Amino acid sequence: MKQIKYIFQIALLLILTSCNQKESELVVAVYETSINGNNLTKVSGFTAVENSATIVLNPSEKFQTITGFGGAFTESSAYLLNKLSKKKRDTILQAYFGKEGANYSLTRTHMNSCDFSLSQYSYSPVAEDIQLEHFTIKEDQDDLIPMIKEALKVSEDGFKIIASPWTAAPWMKDNKKWVGGKLLPKYFDTWALFFSKYLDAYKEEGIDLWGFTVENEPHGNGNSWESMHYSPQEMTTFVEHHLGPKLEADGHGDKIILGYDQNRSGIKEWVDVMYATEASSKYYDGTAIHWYESTYEVFPEALQYAHNKAPNKYLIETEGCIDSQIPEWKNDAWYWSKESTDWGWDWASEKDKYLHPKYAPVNRYARDIIGCLNNWVDGWIDWNMVLDKQGGPNWFKNWCVAPILVDPEKDEVYFTPLYYTMAHFSKYIRPNAQVIGLDSSDKELQVTAAKNPDGSIAVIVFNEGKKEKNFKVRLGKKETSIQINAQALQTIVISTTK
Repeated sequence: MKQIKYIFQIALLLILTSCNQKESELVVAVYETSINGNNLTKVSGFTAVENSATIVLNPSEKFQTITGFGGAFTESSAYLLNKLSKKKRDTILQAYFGKEGANYSLTRTHMNSCDFSLSQYSYSPVAEDIQLEHFTIKEDQDDLIPMIKEALKVSEDGFKIIASPWTAAPWMKDNKKWVGGKLLPKYFDTWALFFSKYLDAYKEEGIDLWGFTVENEPHGNGNSWESMHYSPQEMTTFVEHHLGPKLEADGHGDKIILGYDQNRSGIKEWVDVMYATEASSKYYDGTAIHWYESTYEVFPEALQYAHNKAPNKYLIETEGCIDSQIPEWKNDAWYWSKESTDWGWDWASEKDKYLHPKYAPVNRYARDIIGCLNNWVDGWIDWNMVLDKQGGPNWFKNWCVAPILVDPEKDEVYFTPLYYTMAHFSKYIRPNAQVIGLDSSDKELQVTAAKNPDGSIAVIVFNEGKKEKNFKVRLGKKETSIQINAQALQTIVISTTK
């Protein structure tokens, strides 16, 4: 009898121990993309390792609200989609906008042509057409508009679209050229009307735009592709006295206006002017930035400065890509290796060369997005969604890399590791999520976290080192042990109640 009682006590102790372990265990789903071949692959079966690092989450510490993640609709991408079979075209659109795919929520497109167009064109082709009576978006109707409309059909949650002009038509500019020059003051009202007509024309096509950046790269890009220059004061004058009032008068006052739209290191002088007074900041809804200042530096101080200058306004990364070279076709290893260069590798001034070392493409994306999220950026938009094996088409032959590459001649599609890298963020951190506080004891791991509107928490961990790492994720009194491979990106999804 005593033996039976003893066995019963042991069994009860084991049950209670098991229950306590389950109560203290954090239940997670882990998805990994890594150099060893994982592509947003669900991984499990981790074991606890003594003295492993700890990531402690603090949901009560809240930062910015997420606007979204995504890529850009360009004429080049849309043209290539039209060259593919319907099956491959649908595969790509589902991959970007489907619920089971990357589920992009924030996108961008160009007004008039850009370098990733097939040629140079404007919606205002007739010179001195002050009232834009000949305004037309016919150049977009074969490729660009159909791509956007098909994406809208695929997307269950919908997505926001930001439109950006690279330049006004040459006849509105002081140098009468596509490249460089400034908008002549006598055409400020005409150019503001241009934005309003563009909204109306796209609305007629069934496309409701979320907002604009005032000008892509107002510092210009040398004697290269389409551009138009503004100083901070010139742009603010245009927005305050022309663009903002015109959109408001035409019933478009709800459209978002983002200023600047170029590299981060120059942001301070811009936000100082944009947000100098109540009048100057009235029509600005936020600031747009690009990443081309460096292959690896995030410029946290500049981002924090911009946020503190206007804490209630958007801070969105509107463009980034691996630029200045032909992409590698069906060679995943290249995207994880330090063989990628950017424009600065060849062209940056000597004093800035250190900002442009060779750097692995996956590392650049993961490092930058995590760094942005940890420094108040609320949206992150990749550049072209689709390019060909050459890194085009591009009328200027400015070859770049896209997350999805295609060979239209053979009807082949290549999902590069960059596609899965983007999906780690866009799929699991949804609009209106809030970035939350955390503390990581392993400073070699790059980590960020956000709490979604449904209560789930997405923790993004990047290990760019050559050794696998073990760590625990702790939320309140619960924790779980996780292992991340060398050169790997993980999204850890924790299901919680609101």
